[in-house]
Amino acid sequence: MNIFKIIDEIQEVDGDAVERLQHATRRSFMTKFSRSMAAAAVPVAMGTIFNKAYAFTPGAIDVLKFALTLEYLEDEFYKMGNAAPGLIPDKYKAVFMQIGKHETQHVNFLKGALGTAAPAKPDFDFTAKGTFANPFGDFDMFVFLSHAFEDTGVRAYKGQAGNLMAKEDEPLLDYALQIHSVEARHAAKSRDILSTIRGIDRIKPWITLDEGSPRPVYEGDNNTIQGGVDITGIAGKSLDAVTEAFDEPLTKDQVLAIAKLFIR
Repeated sequence: MNIFKIIDEIQEVDGDAVERLQHATRRSFMTKFSRSMAAAAVPVAMGTIFNKAYAFTPGAIDVLKFALTLEYLEDEFYKMGNAAPGLIPDKYKAVFMQIGKHETQHVNFLKGALGTAAPAKPDFDFTAKGTFANPFGDFDMFVFLSHAFEDTGVRAYKGQAGNLMAKEDEPLLDYALQIHSVEARHAAKSRDILSTIRGIDRIKPWITLDEGSPRPVYEGDNNTIQGGVDITGIAGKSLDAVTEAFDEPLTKDQVLAIAKLFIR
């Protein structure tokens, strides 16, 4: 992450931003946050600065709290999975360690942005009250839930982007869309691994109909309605092509209904 580039981009959005960031000139910023700072801590630092410098709208604060609940879930899932002895084969350990690091960074950024308004981490039950018997003893189940959570994250951020369009929320929108793209890469990798371990070529890194669908977590992968219009058959495209080309956003209530399956 290029800190100087971030500061420059913030100024393009708001010409008074650096002045309002108190001491965040290039020199003083790097004095306060030394060059030796771990990359994982950068989102916390930026979140703290944003929290002090910007008066986010109430709607944006609500979005951040909602996003943090979902990131708590993903972060805890990977921490438990990466710590489970014998769960992840050696060839995939680096993948899930890196995904776990990303989720921790997302949590730290959102907590930094919210400050004292950050909600506490819930207590999670990744069996979903017994629906998934052994998520940290069965690698197939672990990968299945990984792609379910990551797909949900992609749709959640897509669904909330429109609520961060106010002028004072624009820096948050930039970061939300960056997190969205990372979640999408996670989802693609988890789907690819699921295809490999199950030996099912129809499960792609992208969504194709409901191949590899994370039922009962989510049952809408074969959706063909976009913007209220059924696009089946448009330009003679197949159902496969239609479901691959579009991915529906989820509302806050829809995402929380999924998350609550795993909250005690």
